[in-house]
Parts: sequence; C-alpha cells; structure tokens
Amino acid sequence: MIKIIADKNIKSQKIKSLILRKLIEKKIRLNVVIVIGGDGFMLKTLKKNRSSKKKYYGINSGNYGFLMNKFSKKNIIKNILKSKMLSISPLEMKVITKKGILKKSLAINEVSILRQSRQAAYLEITMGKNYVIKKLISDGILVSTPAGSTAYNMSVYGPILSLNSNKLSISPISPFRPRRWKGKIVSDTSIIKIKNLNIVKRPVSAVADNVEIRNANKIIVKTNKKIKFNLLYDANRSLQKKIKLEQLKKEIH
Repeated sequence: MIKIIADKNIKSQKIKSLILRKLIEKKIRLNVVIVIGGDGFMLKTLKKNRSSKKKYYGINSGNYGFLMNKFSKKNIIKNILKSKMLSISPLEMKVITKKGILKKSLAINEVSILRQSRQAAYLEITMGKNYVIKKLISDGILVSTPAGSTAYNMSVYGPILSLNSNKLSISPISPFRPRRWKGKIVSDTSIIKIKNLNIVKRPVSAVADNVEIRNANKIIVKTNKKIKFNLLYDANRSLQKKIKLEQLKKEIH
C-alpha cells in the first residue's frame, strides 16, 4: 500500500501526483510513508503517528526543509529505494500550569520556554539535586535535541550537536543576568527541571516544537527513548551530513 501525506500547498500536491503516477507505472510497492511539505509539516505528521513503527521519507516543498530530502523529478523513486534509515527519539515535555493543570507534549527539535509579556523571564534550572543555573533573567531558555540543534538553537548561538553525541543542549535566549552564561551541554539521559520564579509578574509559555502551553509554572524535559521515529534520507544527503556541514559553516564564520 502506498501512503503519501502532503500538505495543501500546490507544489506539494503536484509532487504527490507525480510520485503516485511513477509508482503505479513501474508497479512499485513501498513500505514507506512519503511526507511532502516543510519541516513543520513533518514534525506534525510524526507526532500524530508517534506509535507507528513505519519509515518516513520527507520531501521538501517548503523553504529550508532541514529534516526533508530534496525533490528530484528524475530520480525520486530511485532515491527513495536507496535511502538510509535514521532513528531519533523526541523530548517529552511535562508542564504544570499556574492553575496546577498537568499538560504533556513531544518535541523532536526543541522545547523552548519563552517570556509571555514585556517582562523578562525569571527562571531556575536544575538536574536532580544540582543547579544548572540558580537564577536566570532572560527572554527564555531552550532545550534542544541533536536533530534540532541546527534550528532555533543555532539562532540563539547554541552548539550544534552531532546526531550520535547522546547529548542535549541547554541554551539561554537573550540572557540579561548572568550576561556571560552561554548554556550547557548535558547527557540525553538527563531530566531537566525548569521553574518560573515569578509566575505572577513574569509569566512564561512552554513550547514543544510548535505546541504552546501558556502560564507554565514548572516544566520537566527528558528524552523519551521508548519512542523512535524512523526517518529515511538520501544516501548522499543524510541528516548527519547536513549537521556536519552546518558545524563547518559555524566554524568558518
């Protein structure tokens, strides 16, 4: 059975029609879910199918499409058939709101804690009994996976992590105090706890990729290794290679 999930973009729909036609003409059966769109659409699709063990081949029809493969009209079927699999685990975010309600969400790229008003956020970050930072005044904080380290994390000057690093990045967003704190790289087995130290005057939102939970009081972030998303990449353009290229660019600049 051929399963192609495409966003409503005209370009995406045209790619979908072309692939379907080629697969039918060549009588090829694929045990792969083809996702056509941008990174946001891929993230949404994966999380919607979190219990699925299927393999996902993304085709970029948006702008950047870091998690996606480049579309080739001539070689698309060959590229899919020769693609290599990569498994990644998401972050699990648990949020206790100002009203004491517990909410959960998954993040493949990052969890970001963002100020919700004109006032800067006032945060405490701990791992176990140890402080990562006791008092941080900033626009927020970001916890990134290796797969997401070239996204929002890179924009706030966080480190780019190799996919096999088994690490997470904790990066401040526009830190005011302490000004010189650059963040921390921690093990992906870490349980990171973030507390809003002034929930009344300095409300914050907790965002897992593109899912926002407002008026967050306490946030717990950890890798959920029970969930594996199986992504397929062109043999000559793997996600590992894309991340290495970004690391090189960062070093050059």
